[in-house]
Amino acid sequence: MNHPSDAAQKLFCSWMNRFGMKNQTVVDEFILLGFPSILKVRFMVIVGVLMIYILTVTGNIVIVATVVYDPNLHKPMYFFLSNLSFLGIMYVTATIPNFLVNLLTIKKSISLTGCKAQAFSHFFLGATEFFLLTAMAYDRYMAICHPLHYHTIMSSRVCVQLACGSWFGGLMTVLVQTILVFRLPFCGPNTINHFYCDVGPLLKLACTDTHPIEWIVFVIATIVVFSNSLLTVVSYIFIISTVMKIPSISGRQKAFSTCISHLIVVILLYGAIIFIYVRPTGHASLNMNKVVSLLNTLVTPLLNPFIYTLRNKEVKDSLKRGLSWNKVFKKSHK
Repeated sequence: MNHPSDAAQKLFCSWMNRFGMKNQTVVDEFILLGFPSILKVRFMVIVGVLMIYILTVTGNIVIVATVVYDPNLHKPMYFFLSNLSFLGIMYVTATIPNFLVNLLTIKKSISLTGCKAQAFSHFFLGATEFFLLTAMAYDRYMAICHPLHYHTIMSSRVCVQLACGSWFGGLMTVLVQTILVFRLPFCGPNTINHFYCDVGPLLKLACTDTHPIEWIVFVIATIVVFSNSLLTVVSYIFIISTVMKIPSISGRQKAFSTCISHLIVVILLYGAIIFIYVRPTGHASLNMNKVVSLLNTLVTPLLNPFIYTLRNKEVKDSLKRGLSWNKVFKKSHK
């Protein structure tokens, strides 16, 4: 039940909207509740989250640098991988540093502008990841189902177009709702039951009717997730069908091994999305969703470089060459 003062604030804000004063806002910051139950062990959580954040950023930077500087990795699959790693750096940086600061401070606040920017960044990067993984699925489809035409079709120009299209698709996904959200008035309450500014909780705090915006967000998100998942599933149906026609077992394993890393990342992403959104609502489920969101924000970008590195001989060989050249360089300068 809302507090009487909250109802009064909403009534006041509605009065302002009725008289054309939509740009005036009472709230200039939000309080992020985060995880109140971890206060007793928050320093352990801070150390753990900080270590994972550093590992995530470092691992993804290494992947991007390796792909950029090693000519042997100038191939479509690694080009998309470097884009995914760069996205992982931005994705984890959009929320985790602010989360760590809030764990250290008593007042767990974020400015109105910062909250809206965080909601936009998280939504934008999340949508872009779906498009990038679909582009990678198409790349694997072409490599396995059309190997003779692969290098002709997946030219550098096509790869750049697919990558730019993924980032542009993510931007266009959030553009309309971002413009609408940034124009919303907020006049209290200002408490968000999450560890970052998510679009859903943010819309619930607006002092005006947000049902049209909620429907726009829902429809666009559904279209993006469904269309990308459909294209990915269709790609893998053709891939599996082609692989099963290979006569030798070793040939099948070799062909499908190039897809395993991508498939693991896809399963992790869609698994987290289904767990968070395709569940009954309630206080317990909300707390569980926050935990899963934190794990998805932290673990998925962390696992990406390790998944692709540990299962890929070319990347491992490139890293070994980089380490050996580094040792030679250090010895020559002693």
